[in-house]
Amino acid sequence: MANQINPKKLLNSKWTKCQIENRQKHFIVVAVDYDEENRVENCQIQAILNGKPFSIDWRELKDQERWLMGWQ
Repeated sequence: MANQINPKKLLNSKWTKCQIENRQKHFIVVAVDYDEENRVENCQIQAILNGKPFSIDWRELKDQERWLMGWQ
């Protein structure tokens, strides 16, 4: 089963990582760039714990074994 994600609603969405790394569990999408055809080109996610942003392939968020929607 996959998380259902609307690419247009990615910005400011909240996520919980299933495998915690460096005590970072909760994240928020802080930037999304689209190409001319409204496809996601770049997605930036930020850890709530330390505010550190990093790029992610937004399709990874569909994997329920890695990511849960919302803050759990």
